[in-house]
Amino acid sequence: MRIENVHIDSLGVVLHEWASAEQAVADGRVDAEVVASNGLTGTHVSGDVPAVDLAVSAARTALDRSKIEPDEIASHLHSAVYYQGPVGSYPPGYILRELGLDDISAIYLQQGCNGMLGALEVAVGQMTGAAEAETVLLTSGENFSSPEIDRWTGYGQSYFLGDGAASVLLSADEGFATVRSLHAGVLPALEKWHRGDGPQLLRGQSDSMADMAQRAEQFTETELSLSETLEKLTVFDLGVIHRALVDADLNAADIAKVVPINMDGRMIEYSLMMPLGLPMSRSSWDFGKSVGHVGGADVFITLEHLVRTREVGPGDHVLLVSQGPGWICTASVVTINELPAWAV
Repeated sequence: MRIENVHIDSLGVVLHEWASAEQAVADGRVDAEVVASNGLTGTHVSGDVPAVDLAVSAARTALDRSKIEPDEIASHLHSAVYYQGPVGSYPPGYILRELGLDDISAIYLQQGCNGMLGALEVAVGQMTGAAEAETVLLTSGENFSSPEIDRWTGYGQSYFLGDGAASVLLSADEGFATVRSLHAGVLPALEKWHRGDGPQLLRGQSDSMADMAQRAEQFTETELSLSETLEKLTVFDLGVIHRALVDADLNAADIAKVVPINMDGRMIEYSLMMPLGLPMSRSSWDFGKSVGHVGGADVFITLEHLVRTREVGPGDHVLLVSQGPGWICTASVVTINELPAWAV
């Protein structure tokens, strides 16, 4: 969809201690061959800081960087992949309480690693539709420090799970960047890739994110080969991206930077950059390979870095792309209007 009057006022990011893949190999946490193949150099670890507190800190940074007052926020959208609190709790309520915000809409999205772009899609509807929201706050936070999952190997060989958070403050009036377009879709033919053959009702068995890589492997052994699966999702993703570019009145060659989720460099090159006819230097891979996969927060963690370090500037178009189980894909084109005061 073509988008008007949705701007990025500010961004906030939280990343704590960096852990190198080289040290993880030395510690026996991951095989050297895996690191040599996927090209990932490390990830971030937040220890005992809960994911929701990381999200609160990122939101405070976004607010500190903005002239918008907290009481001007009309809606809050929080997204996450992993544990956010006890079953039955409501993470957005916690975040709003910590930020001192009251009496606003708050929605919790669970679209996996597509979460923040999914939240952006909802926010666009709130800002351009009947709600006429003037300012919307997006947050996402993850902490994978858990005995249930290994950040180095628990999500397959293409990702190192990272702790951190991102926040986006959207304005209907103005901002350092403008959201030009967004397109999203779901490829139901691949939903079983992450669901597996397990029961749809819990009957005493365990059910955790750590099982997802195993379910995906089983799918490619019994349902559809890995090569066929990757071909289907690549064609689908490129269709979503193409429509986002068309709605922004741009071609792939007009994009200054492509920002995917943080994963194996080969996947970025062969399933995204090469089909777009763009070199890897036009992707955010050089930064993303060291960050870790922080769920849906990846794309805005990277956008904040590109803006803050002036790797993109006024007039540059940035393509944000993320995916999630289901199979979900969202693509959005953002144009940089000016460098904010917090850019280095």
